[in-house]
Amino acid sequence: VRATEDAEQKLAMLMQYREDYVLRFQVKLSAGVSASGYRNFQQFLDKLDEAIKGQQRVVQDATRRVGNERTAWQGCERKRMSYDILAERTLKVQQLKESRRDQKQTDEFAARQLLYKR
Repeated sequence: VRATEDAEQKLAMLMQYREDYVLRFQVKLSAGVSASGYRNFQQFLDKLDEAIKGQQRVVQDATRRVGNERTAWQGCERKRMSYDILAERTLKVQQLKESRRDQKQTDEFAARQLLYKR
């Protein structure tokens, strides 16, 4: 998640920088720009666009990785919960058996006591 947030922040920064660069160039353009100045602007803008595309891929990859990790974690969590339920059921069965055994012993003891009192 942190990597995705960092990548998104970097993408936003690049896009903001591009917007600022275009605005600054428009101001220069109104004052007059040479052909080489315009060519330099266009080349730099192309490089910025490539950097933005690359950063968009980084964001997509990070988002995909987070989704994959979340899915894997959810699978592990479901498995853990299944084990917890099985352990709980086993404990209940064991407690029921112990309770029945204790009740049987109590009943047998009471029956013997009743026999001895007669």
